[in-house]
Amino acid sequence: MASPIVDIHTHVYTPAYLDMLRARKNVPYVHDPANGADSRLIILASDDDAGTALGQRGRPVDASYSDIEVKLAFMRKHGITTSVISLANPWLDFLEVDDAQVWSEKINNDLEETCATVNKDSKSISEVKTLYAFGALPLSAPDPSIIVNEIKRLKTLSHMRGVIMGTSGLGKGLDDAGLDPVWAALEETQTILFLHPHYGLPDEAFGGPEVTQRYGHVLPLALGFPLETTIAVTRMLLSGVFDRFPNIKILLAHSGGALPFLAGRIESCIAHERKFVANGGSTQGPVRDVWTVLNTNIYLDAVVYGEAGLKAAIHAAGGHDRLLFGTDNPFFPPLSEEDATWPSVTTNYKAIEGTLSTDKEAVKAVLGGNAIRILNLN
Repeated sequence: MASPIVDIHTHVYTPAYLDMLRARKNVPYVHDPANGADSRLIILASDDDAGTALGQRGRPVDASYSDIEVKLAFMRKHGITTSVISLANPWLDFLEVDDAQVWSEKINNDLEETCATVNKDSKSISEVKTLYAFGALPLSAPDPSIIVNEIKRLKTLSHMRGVIMGTSGLGKGLDDAGLDPVWAALEETQTILFLHPHYGLPDEAFGGPEVTQRYGHVLPLALGFPLETTIAVTRMLLSGVFDRFPNIKILLAHSGGALPFLAGRIESCIAHERKFVANGGSTQGPVRDVWTVLNTNIYLDAVVYGEAGLKAAIHAAGGHDRLLFGTDNPFFPPLSEEDATWPSVTTNYKAIEGTLSTDKEAVKAVLGGNAIRILNLN
């Protein structure tokens, strides 16, 4: 039997989640024309320009976003054995405080039920396709205990293998002391956190709104997402999160952004910072170094689309055994109906094969074995 291939970075907007977005009139929302054609997901204020027709705003939403049968067909087409599905940005961060707990339980129960149904209905071993999930957190809840309770509840659900979170945390970034109860709960329950960016850098970082409108989502996605992740994790490091919670486990999207490439520079700047106690200052800097954190607390997905980035990720992680295959489906679809496979997926396959071509066991580990071990998949 062929070695398993596990996709740990693949998103689903559940039907209930989409219905909730359709009922909204403010960002984020889904514009759903009366004829049912050309539904649009608007998740950015810049995509909600009154001067642009509704049918041209945001991104189109088709069945690949929510229909689990389409997800399974995608898996069959690309030889994927198991997928760990998760809600995509903007998750539940925008909800009113009174709605956060109800919706997180609803979404997570829906994900659990979907996984259970698919896994139960899998027939022969040669065709089996299994699903697991990362749960969504009620980060806008009025009390951190609500978030903590959902983390603990997720551990009682058979198909949950972690949680997904954006880089804003409770709204103040991941160095916010208010997140300490959440970090503590993740560490106590040994729940892995899948950290994913969400347009966290302002338009000014790319030259202003005029530039981002001219080039669409290229600059925010290609550069903004990786830098957002890098900044968020570095702030966690600087604030001592990894010192206070040394056993926390975090899976970083997009191979950790620029973190593998910049880890040495970050470490050098920390070592020379005069504000830190180690150099006679008054601010307690991080105790554990970047490389130790990368090798003990951090896992990286392999959604990097090239050998250069993948080699940096493997080096930063201390080897290939902390790297996990992903596709980022349903985003970056084929550019034409004639394409039999998704180039965004095959590019990642080729990068893994090319980087680890001399070690077939390492290829198998990155494509599936590591995820099975790290996420305790059956």
